[in-house]
Amino acid sequence: MTAGHTYASDVAFSPAVKAIQARKGSREAYARSEQRGWRTEVDDNLEAFLADANSFYFATASADGQPYIQHRGGPKGFLKVLDKQTLAFADYAGNQQFITQGNLSENPKAYIFVMDYAHRRRVKIWGEARIVEDDEALTTSLMPKGYRARPEQVILFKIAAWDTNCPQHIPQKFDAPDVAAALAARDQRIAELEAEVAALKGEKAATR
Repeated sequence: MTAGHTYASDVAFSPAVKAIQARKGSREAYARSEQRGWRTEVDDNLEAFLADANSFYFATASADGQPYIQHRGGPKGFLKVLDKQTLAFADYAGNQQFITQGNLSENPKAYIFVMDYAHRRRVKIWGEARIVEDDEALTTSLMPKGYRARPEQVILFKIAAWDTNCPQHIPQKFDAPDVAAALAARDQRIAELEAEVAALKGEKAATR
């Protein structure tokens, strides 16, 4: 449990949030959910979800609270589970603005938001993150094999709490490679059926 928090969900449900929930009528329901608790460790479901993810959004904030969100992408499973409370990924060289790194140097609080558009699922992960620049072995272990990117450093993320969202309002989208594979399978099946039809027509013609 994070220092100063009674429940894991307090990482998001601050006193101000709870006051608004009370005013708008949802506090009682969320108070009951606090007893069940948000999860604070990686379980099998989260590990499987992350192993299939090829994209997520990573949020940080400066010391004065200015938020910044950056997209991170790579081959499926590039966001790795190191242990029950630690995630990690190789941070590739990019536009060299270093906003995320600057924010983390003065404010370690961070947030990971993972979307699965195909199945209309999303996972929210709160925690703290830090940059590791001088561990070549760790960087190499996190770099996806054969992926064309230059790893600049590693970002380690310590989980404080995580939760899932309902699928409401999530548009269903599919990755281009998955669509291409489905179309290729369809086209292959059409070709097989056309060949069967042609063979049957040939057999029928031969019997006349």
